[in-house]
Amino acid sequence: MNTTATRLPFLDGLRTAAFVLLIPFHVGMYYVTWGWHVKSPAASSTLEPFMLLSAPWRLGLLFLIAGAACQGLAARRGAWGAVKDRSLRLLLPLLFGMAVIVTPQAYFEVLTKVPAQLPGDGGYLDFWWAYLHGGEYCRGNDCMGVPTWNHLWFLPYLWLYAVLGIALAALLRGRPFAPRLPAWAWLLLPALPLALARVFVFPHHPSTHSLVHDLYNHLQYGWLFALGWASRTPLAAGLWPAALRWRWVALAGALGGWALLIAYFGAYADAEPPAALLVAERLLWAGMSWWAMLAACGWAQRAFTVESPRLRAASAAVFCFYVLHQTVIVLLTQALKPLALPWGLEALLLIALSFAACAAAYLLLRRVPGLALLVGIQRRPRSAGPSAGRVMGQLTTMSVSESSSSPASAAASTASSERSSRTAAPGFQATSTRLRARSGIRAR
Repeated sequence: MNTTATRLPFLDGLRTAAFVLLIPFHVGMYYVTWGWHVKSPAASSTLEPFMLLSAPWRLGLLFLIAGAACQGLAARRGAWGAVKDRSLRLLLPLLFGMAVIVTPQAYFEVLTKVPAQLPGDGGYLDFWWAYLHGGEYCRGNDCMGVPTWNHLWFLPYLWLYAVLGIALAALLRGRPFAPRLPAWAWLLLPALPLALARVFVFPHHPSTHSLVHDLYNHLQYGWLFALGWASRTPLAAGLWPAALRWRWVALAGALGGWALLIAYFGAYADAEPPAALLVAERLLWAGMSWWAMLAACGWAQRAFTVESPRLRAASAAVFCFYVLHQTVIVLLTQALKPLALPWGLEALLLIALSFAACAAAYLLLRRVPGLALLVGIQRRPRSAGPSAGRVMGQLTTMSVSESSSSPASAAASTASSERSSRTAAPGFQATSTRLRARSGIRAR
């Protein structure tokens, strides 16, 4: 498959599938022992092995896809047009989300953890007013600075990488480079930067999601974004055919790595592992991350071979779901808590109600032009045909052949709940086990 001359219809499907994981994962965060904004009285380690199945790679996959999509946008609209588009599509929902959508998460976190620090009479409106004016809420040495972007941390990171990618592509105009790599090299070489960052950087610069002081995450997510961008150019065009060819091998590697990680964390949940074994675990984490992403890219090509109206509709909605879903989950946990349902039944109900609430909000808000843009909904121009390039939320899907005029073409860990480190410090996220400290899993 020549990815520089054919359309990649599976990108919409892959992106939609990656975002669909968000709601079950964040519902799961309510029930595990890892820190999160609110916690179930029934929280235990039962679901943690299943959470580890996607924790190492799901965010990286989104950055990989975003890089591929952003290259198409830059090719179609030019450097300045792409920067304006990304600023509008990413920064407006970020600012609105921090001011309005994320606030209930912070309120219920303070209410359930340090209620004595709530301002005024402890009501939501008093808290919101104080939240907008900034400050900190502390439990011991663990402080939460407000305003915060919580799960919306993805947006400033993606905006930064998009701007840097657009600028770099403009600087490298007219300098094509197309290395010839054997297909098997795609199983190993892209994992090398992830492994080096995990072994040498992560122990000294763990994940913070503060944007400024977050070297480890910038190395892994910036690399994956760049790889996604390069995959739509001759530089790394072999990624997609290699993913299709090696999808079974990559899937086996990812599942095998997951099983070994479960065994490792089970054996050393409350004990310090030998130094060599700790390094081996970090290498395995990086390898499992890449193999899972490569398998997802390969199987998406088998599952989403053509465009369809349903897939286009789902892809148009997922960014809005992303913006809203974590606040919806937090609100639903508090609404269902008085019912004292069995936790398994409650979890299934939370997942179903969260999808339903996000879908209802999307169907309603997409009819309000100004508000739609603030929650990540772009109204598609009436004149756009089914094969036209589409900008949907934070990602753009375009025919690769439309990108042939771009300089680049001429030549997507941690287990987490998407919580940022806030504008000051990560708040109230002390872990109950050594596993989180060593693996880098943090609530966001």
